[in-house]
Amino acid sequence: MIDLKQEGKLGFGTAPLGNMYRDIPEEEAKAVVQAAWDNGIRYFDTAPFYGAGLAESRLGDVLAKYNRDDYVLSTKVGRYIAEETEEKEGLFQYGRPNKVIDDYSAEGTRRSIE
Repeated sequence: MIDLKQEGKLGFGTAPLGNMYRDIPEEEAKAVVQAAWDNGIRYFDTAPFYGAGLAESRLGDVLAKYNRDDYVLSTKVGRYIAEETEEKEGLFQYGRPNKVIDDYSAEGTRRSIE
């Protein structure tokens, strides 16, 4: 398991990968994650809220080629992505159109983990 004390104290927050404030091309988003990795970042933080799962998907596409024991990944519970879509505006208006459901119950927590 990775020891963050040895690897450094920097982490990478992935909210912008969910098209926060602007539409970020897929290849640009993945290049940013790769650059973070190439520069020693091994702690990544994401959430279903970030572009209705877009940030998680983009991050996962890059990290999938690395050994899971070589990085730390954190996320949040209380929100999960529905198949239903909705019109978006505001912070993640350029993210995926899927509806993000707020649910902080035990069942909602399990669902967000799954």
